[in-house]
Amino acid sequence: MTIAAGEVRLRPVRLRDATSWSKYRLQDEDYLRPWEPSGPGTWEGRHRASSWPSVCMNLRNAGRKGMMLPFAIELDGQFCGQLTVGNMVRGPLCSAWIGYWIAKDLAGKGIATTALALGVDHCFRAVGLHRLEATVRPENEASQSVLRRVGFRDEGFLRRYLHVDGDWRDHKLVAILTDDYPDTAISRLVRQGRAKW
Repeated sequence: MTIAAGEVRLRPVRLRDATSWSKYRLQDEDYLRPWEPSGPGTWEGRHRASSWPSVCMNLRNAGRKGMMLPFAIELDGQFCGQLTVGNMVRGPLCSAWIGYWIAKDLAGKGIATTALALGVDHCFRAVGLHRLEATVRPENEASQSVLRRVGFRDEGFLRRYLHVDGDWRDHKLVAILTDDYPDTAISRLVRQGRAKW
């Protein structure tokens, strides 16, 4: 999809993403950490380029097992963030969660919105899921705006839901269903003038 900032696309994560992934994760720590789940060790230790092969292989292994879809977000062919679909459940639930991040210097340009719409359409059209959920801290107005533009709706409030940035944090639960809209998320962005084919 093409937006004012350039061409946005999703592709599978690759081992050679290490340098770009690490660069953005380290330089944007203050921007990303307030919204990201806590992890073992220091932020720097978890986000060095040398950490990426293990992270990437874990994501890809979960993908091969049908539990996850790990994507890199690209702008004009360059890595600029990630979109991950996880906890994919088939059967009567047919659901998953979706999350994303982009580099700080690219925020507010429609890249995250376009990437999320591409991910939603892939999950509903190609993968055949019925429902996608996302959780977002109430303070994260930028991410809530991205989710609303793609069509996610508020469904609930999760008290002290996830350990983020050193403490248990409240989150809003939002979701989108495949039958919420008769067309695709990307089609809606195109009609709104936010993207073009």
